[in-house]
Amino acid sequence: VQLQASGGGLVQAGGSLRLSCAASGRTVRTYVMGWFRQAPGKEREFVACDNWNGGTPYYQDSVKGRFTISRDNARNMIYLLMNSLKPEDTAVYYCAAGRGGRAQYEYNYWGQGTQVTVSS
Repeated sequence: VQLQASGGGLVQAGGSLRLSCAASGRTVRTYVMGWFRQAPGKEREFVACDNWNGGTPYYQDSVKGRFTISRDNARNMIYLLMNSLKPEDTAVYYCAAGRGGRAQYEYNYWGQGTQVTVSS
């Protein structure tokens, strides 16, 4: 599976962005899809995944209520809608496909990342 993330950019605090992840090579229907991020000087961290533990999305506490993960299996696309963005959301965002959960080792396939910068 090849993953291509896009949709990042510069936005003011309080604004919104929608990240997209295009999958190719095979369907991602059977995978849990996740989003991770890496801020400057920090380790990559889990943001959200879908279809987790009975089919419900799972979010990092700091993004709950602000971010929404979704997918379109027909188009092999995964999305992350980010609302009420904060400067601390600034990071490179990666999409990934795998078994799901917070642990990066559970994901076999990774996109190249898209930069999100939130100005205060």
